[in-house]
Amino acid sequence: MIPWRQRLGRGLMVLIGVAVGVLLLVFFVANRQVPERLEAAVTPTPVTVIEVQPVAMRLQARGHGVARPAETWQAVANVSGRVVERHSELESGTLLPEGSLLVALDPSRYELAIAEAEAELAGLAGEGALLEVEEQNTRRLLALERERLALAEQELARIERLAGSGAVARGQLDEQRRASLAQRQAVASLENSLALLPARRQSLEAQQARAATRLAQTRRDLEDTRFVAPYDLRLGEVAVERHQFVAVGQRLFEADSLAAAEVEARVPFSMMRRLLGAVAPDDLPLGTLSLSERIDLGVIEAELALVGAPDVGWSGRVVRIASGLDPATRAVRVVVRVDHPYRDARPPDRPPLQRDMYTRVHLSAPSSELRLVVPVSALHQGELYLVDGQDRLVRRPVSVAFQQGDLAVIEAGLAPGERVIVDDLQPAITGMALAPRRDEVLEARLAAQALGESLGDDPRTGAQP
Repeated sequence: MIPWRQRLGRGLMVLIGVAVGVLLLVFFVANRQVPERLEAAVTPTPVTVIEVQPVAMRLQARGHGVARPAETWQAVANVSGRVVERHSELESGTLLPEGSLLVALDPSRYELAIAEAEAELAGLAGEGALLEVEEQNTRRLLALERERLALAEQELARIERLAGSGAVARGQLDEQRRASLAQRQAVASLENSLALLPARRQSLEAQQARAATRLAQTRRDLEDTRFVAPYDLRLGEVAVERHQFVAVGQRLFEADSLAAAEVEARVPFSMMRRLLGAVAPDDLPLGTLSLSERIDLGVIEAELALVGAPDVGWSGRVVRIASGLDPATRAVRVVVRVDHPYRDARPPDRPPLQRDMYTRVHLSAPSSELRLVVPVSALHQGELYLVDGQDRLVRRPVSVAFQQGDLAVIEAGLAPGERVIVDDLQPAITGMALAPRRDEVLEARLAAQALGESLGDDPRTGAQP
């Protein structure tokens, strides 16, 4: 059992400890220091912006196609004969000028036929001259016989009066009647001869027409024995040799005109629809003009580049839009013509546009209205990051009409004069403070690119993507 003295000592020690603790607590509370409140300084995020303004624009469309000559000559024999002459350079790939004699067939048979037809025409012409003389002679004889008939009729009337009075014998009257009948027969015979002359003349003219037709056909056949280049051309496949007998309808060679080449480019329907909208005004009544008159294809500029050699190109013009869409790709078939593709050719650096070259076609036309354009990289899942009047971030959903190269054409949601952020801002918190810096060089580059300059370059760096 613990003595009461020890219990009292322990209680005093506890009380002293508690008192000391309370005194220390009071001391620390009385001498405490209040923490200072420091305001954190907010640093605005630097960003690059452009001030969007409506700009003039050239609508673009691209496609691919295979080149072909605008005109091809398939030389086919219209007459038969042996090849007596063949151009020394009649080989595939050879360039020959207009007027060159390429192939000649044996003309002797047709020359003899021409001589025969000409002789027949000469004979018929002689018969026609004889017929004219015969007609003139017959008419003169008829005039004489008619005079004789008149005299005979007068004599017959006189004898009949005398016979009535018994002054002449009956036999004399009969004899005069027979003479008058004979004279009438002579006149009738000459009249019949004159009546038959028109039919004889018509038959003779028909013979002359047949002979003239045969002569013209033979002369044409003679012309068909010579194959002369109708224009400057480049030879394709050649299938004829000297001394070879050629039958009617046999194919001899193929030649392409050097005057022009065409490319039927397959252009996506959406691109071509926008392009045609720029050259076909909507305010024209459909019933007053034909389709070709409503669409001014001459406004469309066409540039072609050889696939695999982008530094090789040609300037062309859109001449027509082929009927129907391409069955495989559902693309519009646009025919682009290049005039004189061989004129400035300098192989191998600048080859001519020739058959089966695979080309890239770039079409452009000025837009009928100004557009708001931004770099495609400034779009963020259908939103643009804008800087408001207090230099704070605004995320704005916009409607994109279409994209062209590295440009996005904004249809709705953006107003002229607003500032668009072109940086890839991370994070993008609505209302965050910004330090915008306007890039006027980029604005000028975007305007130039909208007009078709440096198409395909990165609008921010000018480099190829």
